[in-house]
Amino acid sequence: MGEVLSQSEIDSLLNALSSGELDAEDIKTKDEAQVRNYDFARPSKFSKEHLRTLEIIYEHYGRLLSTNLPLYLRKNVSVTTASSETVVFSEFSNALSNPVILGIVDFKPLKGSMMIELSPNLGFAIIDRMLGGKGMPIDKTREFSEIELVIIEKIMVLCMQLMKDPWKNVVDINPVLERLETNPQFAQIIAPNDMIAIVTLNITIGDVDGIMNICLPFFTIEEVIEKLNTKFWYSRMKDNDEEDFSVYVESLIRRAEVPVTAYLGKSVITVNDFAGLQCGDIIRLDTKADEPLPVYVGNIKKFMAAPGKSGDKYACRVTSVIREEE
Repeated sequence: MGEVLSQSEIDSLLNALSSGELDAEDIKTKDEAQVRNYDFARPSKFSKEHLRTLEIIYEHYGRLLSTNLPLYLRKNVSVTTASSETVVFSEFSNALSNPVILGIVDFKPLKGSMMIELSPNLGFAIIDRMLGGKGMPIDKTREFSEIELVIIEKIMVLCMQLMKDPWKNVVDINPVLERLETNPQFAQIIAPNDMIAIVTLNITIGDVDGIMNICLPFFTIEEVIEKLNTKFWYSRMKDNDEEDFSVYVESLIRRAEVPVTAYLGKSVITVNDFAGLQCGDIIRLDTKADEPLPVYVGNIKKFMAAPGKSGDKYACRVTSVIREEE
């Protein structure tokens, strides 16, 4: 803010203008040098354009999380991008709680690593949900057990796999989770004075709210920093996004498990006979030995098959497929 003039100084300036000693045009054309302090401890390496592009990338990443995590947690998941900022690594690490969930990620093929911080309450909610609970956090924060860390690690690996697609317009990455840390002192991946970009995501799992911080050191993304602008990002978007998405959805559906059941036949017996069944007893079914067996996928009759054996196990050989119109 410029210096505020006193009343006497204003009067002197008006008198000088009226007497001709000072020209108003000269005042307009004078350019005062704008001096701004430069903090050498925190050099500005990320521009606003870089941060905006990172927000766009992780908005896409948040949509993938909210779509894929419910498949594993069987709970509604909402993810939104909260903010992005640049700080020195020491400020970020000093603000971490203990215990904390820190995923150290090898950001291949880029050099160096990045870090993902997940709120402990979200971690305990995920553990509770994966073990059959309602997905609620614990009342008092405690250390994570080895079994709990294994469960969280599986979810973090899934999160790493989902990060490939949002970054493909900038660089093809293959992030690999190196390890999980719960103590911030063992997660010093770069020098304390190095600059990092932090993108904060708000995550809601059921009724539990928490945050996920994406920590990207400048050293790691320095090779592609020039590509972190919206113009380049949108220019790399492909016209066949819908086709790629359909292939991705199909790959998810192919991994879904469905029950497959082959029915040998049916029979009606009395409760007394059922209670007296012993090994070696014979139950007469309503089908013949040479008749094909109906095979159900879920509750839908899909195949006809012939019974047999594969090694030491019973098996069926599909003889025909029942179409939808049939």
